[in-house]
Amino acid sequence: MEIMYWSDIACPFCYIGSNRMKKAMKEVGIYDDTKLEFKSFQLDPNAPKQTDEKFIVHMSGGDKSKEEQAQMQMNYIGQMAKQDGLAFDIDNAKFTNTMDAHRLIKLAETKGDRDLVENVITRFYKVFFGDADNIADHDVLVNAAVEAGLNKLEVEEVLNSNKYEDVVRKDELDAYQSGVTAAPFFVINNKYGISGAQPYEVFVNALKQVLNEESKA
Repeated sequence: MEIMYWSDIACPFCYIGSNRMKKAMKEVGIYDDTKLEFKSFQLDPNAPKQTDEKFIVHMSGGDKSKEEQAQMQMNYIGQMAKQDGLAFDIDNAKFTNTMDAHRLIKLAETKGDRDLVENVITRFYKVFFGDADNIADHDVLVNAAVEAGLNKLEVEEVLNSNKYEDVVRKDELDAYQSGVTAAPFFVINNKYGISGAQPYEVFVNALKQVLNEESKA
């Protein structure tokens, strides 16, 4: 089985959904032997690298009249995350640009170490939603990437260049050409799609169904 998924570090549903998929993979016993590919997807490629605006501004589209509704949705998302045991402070998270974070994930992928890639992705999600820190800040990214296991000099080299930006753009183009317009979006065996942070049971049942089909093939 092969699974790829489009995801953004600044996307709360991506954080929750990818966590549920990985737990489901472990539940059905395929995590260690199944290829899991992270595909870059930026919710807003034009997001600033520095801002003091909290996440509610992004959720409400900057419309004050929509802030109450946005806050209710944020509270709901926060409850989902906490029920899944995720570090989550969406109220204080700041919606900043994620291109550099994606580029460092691509750096991690070149190492051929799946655990390293997962460590980097997980650490970046914790920076954004757990620590409510600026994921576009280079000092923050260097510290997080090194903590996750990347080499500091290599990280700094990437951040001081546009290296891997073309790879990130290719992922986004693939999404567009595949009709993927939102994240997270999971594709199993290039055949089955799952959109959004579905309930954990949905992921488990989908994986079991594909396993059953594979066993009959």
